[in-house]
Amino acid sequence: MIDLAETIRTIPDYPKPGILFRDVTTLMGHPSAFEKAVDEMAAPWRETVVNQVVGIEARGFVLGGALAVALKAGFIPMRKPGKLPFDTISEDYELEYGTDALHMHVDAIDKDARVIIVDDLIATGGTALAAIRLARRANAKILGASFLIDLPDLGGADHLRNENIKVNTLLSFEGH
Repeated sequence: MIDLAETIRTIPDYPKPGILFRDVTTLMGHPSAFEKAVDEMAAPWRETVVNQVVGIEARGFVLGGALAVALKAGFIPMRKPGKLPFDTISEDYELEYGTDALHMHVDAIDKDARVIIVDDLIATGGTALAAIRLARRANAKILGASFLIDLPDLGGADHLRNENIKVNTLLSFEGH
């Protein structure tokens, strides 16, 4: 039996002192762990119709693409500014030290599509909330959000739940 938590590398003091970075690329490089993670992330959605999976740059692309295949849904990338070649809409969000934005092609999400938001990790929830706002602006019906890891001390999953978003996570790590 594979323990998913044991396949995730923890890097102390990255990107700054006091942070414990949870590196999911080690899980993704382990075929059995990756398969198990995708299967478990897809499980809550298998009994409902999911039209499109939105993956947040960059590790959310890997997980979101795999979930889209598992759920027989389309995949929609949400990217940082300047990365998409066609007309985009964007949503700004706050970071600890400044702002950033997510972009999506204007025609990416089908009207009234049933969508889930996917990323590797939820920390403060700012990026996920921006993705949800952007998808809603495209008239998507947000079914929920799925993450490999929750950092509950930072409260992001609770912020999504406060917005009536169903949140599914596989693992929880204390600290930052």
